[in-house]
Amino acid sequence: MAQVKSASKSDPNYKVVAENRRARYDYAIETDLECGIILEGSEVKSLREGGANIAESYAAVEDGELWLVNGYIAPYKQAKTFQHEERRRRKLLVSRKELADLWNATQRKGMTLVPLVLYFNHRGMAKIKIGVAKGKKLHDKRETSAKRDWSRQKSRLLKDNG
Repeated sequence: MAQVKSASKSDPNYKVVAENRRARYDYAIETDLECGIILEGSEVKSLREGGANIAESYAAVEDGELWLVNGYIAPYKQAKTFQHEERRRRKLLVSRKELADLWNATQRKGMTLVPLVLYFNHRGMAKIKIGVAKGKKLHDKRETSAKRDWSRQKSRLLKDNG
């Protein structure tokens, strides 16, 4: 029986490179999906050093392919001649069925594809987690903030009394 490896802190290959923390505040995420990402060599080396930002990026289905648009990967200093473009569009790898599901989801009103986390999995492969999300209105954001504040206050009260 094969033992399944979990993505834990003890795993030497698993590493979160970039996280879009604002996504869960700005969007109500319905589902998420792990995608592969096509990278150049200098981009992978730069990611291993932790030089990436996916906060202003988004994913889009165009011409039957899934693309990461406006994702930033810092230049790799040691790659002198074969330097990559920092904000180029990067192709994401998903199955045909998943691509069709994403296409159908984005055709609904207000749905968008938001990158949540860029990481190396337990095998050392670069992956990105995409969320199918709907934009929150201002009152929804206030409600989320109020819930978070209340849970903090509640945990403080329980800690003081316990």
